[in-house]
Amino acid sequence: MNSALVVIDVQNEYVTGGLPIVHPRVDGALEQIGRSIEAANERGIPVVLVRHTETDDESTIFVQGTDAWQLHESVSARPHDVVIDKQWPGSFTDTTLGEWLSARDIGALTIVGFMTHMCVDTTTRQANHLGLDVTVLTDATGTIDVGDLQAELVHQVELGVLASGFATLATTDEWVASVRGE
Repeated sequence: MNSALVVIDVQNEYVTGGLPIVHPRVDGALEQIGRSIEAANERGIPVVLVRHTETDDESTIFVQGTDAWQLHESVSARPHDVVIDKQWPGSFTDTTLGEWLSARDIGALTIVGFMTHMCVDTTTRQANHLGLDVTVLTDATGTIDVGDLQAELVHQVELGVLASGFATLATTDEWVASVRGE
């Protein structure tokens, strides 16, 4: 079965913009995301970069063309196969992602990126519902505080929910070792 690495919303908005990732620390998450991209490229696993674009004229985040909307250099500077723009939390909704994966006979996804409780969650569930095998890298995803809930709790609970039937969880070290056959 062919697989792909899907890198969700690693945009400046989450690093230096209005929604900085809190847990895991954004610099650590970016490092792990970069390692996953490098390992995928080493093994010929397609890398899909997904970018959120806000269409609401009143929005102050993810505004197309702004620096905050741009993909962070830790992903954009690395080789990748395609950039897919989305307007919803799910990377499959109103995008070409499903068609792109199908054309390459991809049946398994590894998901990294931001935010664990929103776009990572929605995309993971969508992929599962489409019959794709999904792995989420726990240290290569991240989130923010949600109301009174601290980001660490939000991250842990969301990953626990995803592991209850939607995805397999792994660390970047575990995943890199597996794709390298170690």
